[in-house]
Formats: sequence, structure tokens, C-alpha cells
Amino acid sequence: MAALQQTPISFRSKLPPPITSAATTFPKTLSLSLTRRFPVLRRNIGARMSASAASSYAVALADLAKSNNTLEATSADVEKIDKVFSDPSVFSFFMNPTIEEEKKRKMIDELAESMNLLPHMANFLNILIDSRRIDLINDVTKEFERVYNGMTETELAVVSSVVKLESQHLAQIAKTVQKLTGAKNVRIKTVTDPSLVAGFTVRYGNSGSKLIDMSVKKQLEEIAAQLDLSDIPVNV
Repeated sequence: MAALQQTPISFRSKLPPPITSAATTFPKTLSLSLTRRFPVLRRNIGARMSASAASSYAVALADLAKSNNTLEATSADVEKIDKVFSDPSVFSFFMNPTIEEEKKRKMIDELAESMNLLPHMANFLNILIDSRRIDLINDVTKEFERVYNGMTETELAVVSSVVKLESQHLAQIAKTVQKLTGAKNVRIKTVTDPSLVAGFTVRYGNSGSKLIDMSVKKQLEEIAAQLDLSDIPVNV
């Protein structure tokens, strides 16, 4: 039976007042961070120097999560982080070279507290800050999703529609994709696309290479082609 997982549609972007966390201290250098706080990350990144930096970080994080049986929880944390850093103001704050690293670590501490992040997730973000690779965070979250899907034999299906589909319809789509791919699990992500007019599309496979198109837009295009009216716009 297909395992349906939906990415949360909304996320609270406002941060709470500064929170001082005496229980969490972060290393002052990347080498100390890798050696004492995150040894698995250090070993994995060293073994994958030929791969892209984002991929190396993502694989290392996934390997650590798998080793301590927190893969699902870490995946949920990565989704939270992806939402936060998709906010241009947040990303700009961490990319600003005039802001001291200590202030950035403090912000990570506050984020970790407000979002209840796993300790190794907070340490991971601080490693990116210490190594001055926080600019990779969005690429890392995308790579982590790919690695996670591979580890869990999960097929990602992106469902685009004009309005949000009901959960039972998404479950049926998940079952269909599972039958087509033979995947152990199917993970659904929803996207709003007004250009479809009505209906929906489903992209799955490697980099979304396969498409199920049940949209009215497609039907209108097919009718126009049959009537040799291809020059007439079909979008309304």
C-alpha cells in the first residue's frame, strides 16, 4: 500500500524573541566542529571530495541520521529548514558578510529552539556557517531529499493542480504511481498551477521525467490540434 506523505503547505516564518540556550554550545572552528561534534560528517565529506559540496553535505547528514535511527525525523527537520531559508530575508541575514558569525550561530540556536530541531541538525547548520558554506543550504536540502528517497525506496510525485486536491484523491494518485514504478513508498508534493485551467498533472521518475497529464489544458490543446486550430491560445 502506498505510503502517502505530504509536505506541509504553510510554515510560520516569524521568529520568536531571542532565546538563550545554555545547554547548546557550538564549536569555534570547523575542524573542532567536525571532529568533536559531527565526526560522521567529517568522515563522509572526506570520502566524497569528488562530489559536489552540496551533495557531500547531504549524503553525510543522511548517513548520520540513518546511523542514529533519526532518518524520518531528520527529513522532517530538513523540510522545516528549507521553508525557513526560502524566505529571502532569512537567507540574506545568513549571507551578509557584515554580520558576525556568533550572531548567526545565535540565530540558529533560536531557530533550533522554536522549531524543536534535532541537536545534530542544529550542529549541521553551524558547520555550514563555520565553513562559510551556508550559501549551499537550499541545494543541500534538495540533495538530501534525493538521498532520502533513495535510502527509503521512495518515489517522489509532484502533483500540480489549480486548487488543492482532496486527501483521498492524493492517496489514489500515490497508489497509481506506486503501481507504475514499483516503489516501496510514494511521497506526494502539491503545487498550485492556475495555467492548467482544471484537472491535474503528476510528474515522477528521475527529475520528474515522466508525466501523467489529466488537465483541461491538455484536452483543449488536443482538441485544437485535431481541428487544426493550433494558433488559437487555449489558456483562459
